[in-house]
Amino acid sequence: MEINSPIPLGFVGYKAGMTHIFAIDDRPSSPTQGKEIFVPVTIVETPPLIPLAIRGYGMDGKGELQAITEYWISPPKELPLLRKINSFRYNESRSKQALDQLSSNLSKILALRIVAATQPRAIPALGKKKPEIVEIQIGGGDIKSQLEYGLNLLGKPLEVKDVLKEGQLIDIIGVSKGKGFQGAIKRFGVMELPRWHKHRKGSRKVGTRGPSPGTPSYTPQPGQLGYFRRTEFNKRILKISNEVSEINPRGGFVNYGLVRGWYLMIEGSVIGTKRRPIFMRYPIRPTWQPKSVPQITYVSTLSKQGVGA
Repeated sequence: MEINSPIPLGFVGYKAGMTHIFAIDDRPSSPTQGKEIFVPVTIVETPPLIPLAIRGYGMDGKGELQAITEYWISPPKELPLLRKINSFRYNESRSKQALDQLSSNLSKILALRIVAATQPRAIPALGKKKPEIVEIQIGGGDIKSQLEYGLNLLGKPLEVKDVLKEGQLIDIIGVSKGKGFQGAIKRFGVMELPRWHKHRKGSRKVGTRGPSPGTPSYTPQPGQLGYFRRTEFNKRILKISNEVSEINPRGGFVNYGLVRGWYLMIEGSVIGTKRRPIFMRYPIRPTWQPKSVPQITYVSTLSKQGVGA
């Protein structure tokens, strides 16, 4: 995706739940192109982000990105002064020195990123006040224009409609559902030993601890399953809106409640449980470039609790 002007390359939302829609298939070379199809979708609520700092990265002696300096502002009054934000003690003279260092080292800076805080207080269903602190890279334009754009963002609410667009592809980074301590059969799909033989210690275990022919020297073992950081590539945004009456079922989404602000409608399922933060970024390897906004003909507001609309 070609980006000409500076723009943040990511956003954070909270998973609300799933529903389904009917839409006109606009995928090229699809057998159902131009026809109305059934599409499962995930709703992600996206309250505004508050950018608090801008951080410049350059190359160190090992050829890796390293933070050169960072410029922080005093957190706005509407954002609670919590531990994560207070880990950097705001100092006016120190911040002015950091800003001068950013401006004088533009030739050494290879990437600029904003440090932003979410606003979980805007979603009563989350039941928490502490914001997530995320680092989002600025893309498009040159370093000088990116710095001016990033400085202009600091302290102002950043809406999802100013970052992501309807119809585009995104990558989603999140944490999968935790399933606790599991055995090798559920964790790795190992074949269960035949039950018609007598087994000294049961059948749901690994038959041998040694390596198999043609496979790496690794033995499946019981252990933690789920609650892993994972990335899902090339998910498509079908809609960005704040018309919550179009998606909210009666009584709200199960285990979440009512969506109250801006939201994304993403095609298919999304990693993680409900109310979990989801980081959405511009795709790093898109499989195709959507040329239009999908035409949605129907959105289901039926509740899983048996009460529909």
